[in-house]
Amino acid sequence: MTKQTQFSPSRRGFLGLAAGAGVFAAAGAGRKAQAQVATSAHIVILGAGAAGAALANRLSARLDGAKITIVDGSKQHWYQPGFSLIGAGLAKADYSVSQTTDWLPSDVDYKNEYAASIDPEARKVALVNGETLSYDYLIVATGIELNYEGIEGMSKDLIGTNGIGSIYAGPDYAAKTWQAADKFTDEGGVGLFTRPNTALKCAGAPIKHTFLIDDVARRKGNASKMDITYFGHNKALFGVPIVSEKIRMIFGDRGITPEYEHYVSAIDPGAKKATFTTPDGDYDRDFDYIHIVPPQRAPKVIRESGLSWQTKQLDQGWVEVNKYSLRHERYDNVFAVGDVAGVPKGKTAASVKWQVPVVEEHLIAAIEGKTSDASYNGYTSCPMITRIGRAMLIEFDYNNNLTPSFPGIIAPLEELWISWLMKEVALKATYNAMLRGKA
Repeated sequence: MTKQTQFSPSRRGFLGLAAGAGVFAAAGAGRKAQAQVATSAHIVILGAGAAGAALANRLSARLDGAKITIVDGSKQHWYQPGFSLIGAGLAKADYSVSQTTDWLPSDVDYKNEYAASIDPEARKVALVNGETLSYDYLIVATGIELNYEGIEGMSKDLIGTNGIGSIYAGPDYAAKTWQAADKFTDEGGVGLFTRPNTALKCAGAPIKHTFLIDDVARRKGNASKMDITYFGHNKALFGVPIVSEKIRMIFGDRGITPEYEHYVSAIDPGAKKATFTTPDGDYDRDFDYIHIVPPQRAPKVIRESGLSWQTKQLDQGWVEVNKYSLRHERYDNVFAVGDVAGVPKGKTAASVKWQVPVVEEHLIAAIEGKTSDASYNGYTSCPMITRIGRAMLIEFDYNNNLTPSFPGIIAPLEELWISWLMKEVALKATYNAMLRGKA
């Protein structure tokens, strides 16, 4: 039976937990009630994940008479920040699972279907079941598509077999990842930890998994059996230079080898070989354990909708929005929020928390025939776990400026217990409040 890694906090830890939860709750305190705006507008939200559910709740509270329809074919809601914990044996798969309907307001029309096509000129969305929705305003919050097939020989079915892990595919796959990683930390060998050459949700997650699996092996007394390499897709380990350097230093302290300008282009699961593409050509590496992060892109319905960026090379179909207002550059009644938004940063749940109010304000202003100066500055947060019980609370903006929420309390580049508590305990409560439109 697969073992569950145990971590017992100390008395001091529980005191820290109380302080950490309190300070984090203060940062996500409920917003003040605002007067309702009367409208008969039909607002269609594509996607009932973190961004879509949060907007549905906020708009339901703000608008009087609006018809709000939310479209999502998934009956489950996944708390994706929990996948890193599941993939390291620190939580069970059901930790991240709830029902989509748990988070939606009762007055929203929920279509448990996927969108088949979007016609932004005609202002219509066709669903897979053949139904067509006309809209006055469209909010695209579909999330991201994991393109495992973009790696030759790879599929989700391989996760948990032949030493292959991937926490991204879902809570059950994160649990299967732990099964493979647990065996690796028992037996040792060569561990390859990767990320793709595309934009991706939570760019810190592949690094967190590297740190956690290394730490699990150390706690088992098997550090000497491990040969761990982390592969960056460009010349840095993280998009913020000062953070990248800090991670490089921790890698050095732990004996983790960084490789740059590498990404996995093929895998041979039976032979346990991965092919890496580099500026100097392709080459193969043997592995005992490999963590695969697939290439990521906008869902097909978005890529084929005419809403994606038209001019960017090597783009993955992200919606063409103004990076400050999140309003479409060519269709002023369309907004995008969350992972699918074509902005330079912001594919994290914490980013959604700051994006959603901006979209809300611009949409309300449009309904009233006004304008809004609400602006998203690229805020992105990454509780970068560096070992069980320690993390760095990294927050930054479009300009790679560190933007700490608790200056003088939580140092962003220090491995702290309280930052770990933010990730393990307080973050989920704040996330749930965000879904309800309360944070």
